[in-house]
Formats: sequence, structure tokens, C-alpha cells
Amino acid sequence: MTTAKDIMHPGAQWIPAHETLDRAAQLMRNLNVGALPIADENERLCGILTDRDIVVGCVAMGHDPAKLTCGEMAKGTPRWIDAGADVNEVLREMQGHQIRRLPVIENKRLVGMISEADLARQLSDDQLKSFCESVYAAS
Repeated sequence: MTTAKDIMHPGAQWIPAHETLDRAAQLMRNLNVGALPIADENERLCGILTDRDIVVGCVAMGHDPAKLTCGEMAKGTPRWIDAGADVNEVLREMQGHQIRRLPVIENKRLVGMISEADLARQLSDDQLKSFCESVYAAS
């Protein structure tokens, strides 16, 4: 059985909720990633911040990324998957919530992230087609 831990990109990093968006953008650049899980003061997942969130939700709205925090951008219930979850569970979670990145948690700690590219390497052509149709479908 292939698990979430088998297909994830290891070494994902949290960004604390109190950090500013400009700091998040710098960390994304340094790590060469487009999303960061946001952690509260107890290192619990409270959201995911994407580069698009910074551009569309902050800069394009005329806000200063040096003054808005990651926690202020966190919306909704963050989704995650256990490291031991089967690839089919990962697929259901990402399809069911129309998400393209999924934090992987093991023993209540972030151990990696699964992107759509990580998942796509594990899927058949039919599964990949179904995934794209459900994740990219207009809401």
C-alpha cells in the first residue's frame, strides 16, 4: 500500500500565524514553494497560505504585506492527511475539498506536503482526469 508519506514532499515548514505576509513570501521564495501551512502558537495547523492569497487577497486589495499577518489570511477549516493514509484517501480528500496542496501530519507534527504534482505521479490516466475535473471544476 502506498501511503501519503511515500508520495509527499518531505521537509515542509510551518509559518507562524503571527508572521507577516512579506515574511511568508520570502520564505516561499527561499523554499521554492507556492504554499505554506500556517501554525498557531501551539504548532497546530490553522490554515494554508498560498502565493496567490498574498497577491490577490493582500497586494491587489491595496494592503501592505508587511502589516498583514498569515493568521489574518487563514480562512475556513484547514485540511490535512495522516502520514499513514492510503493514496486513495489522499485523492478523496483533495478531490472532495477541491484542494491542490495537502499537509501531511504524523504524530501531530508536520512532516511534508502533497501537491497535485506529487499525487499525479501516482495516478492512472483515468484517475488523473477525474482529479483534474473535480479540483478545477468551477464552483
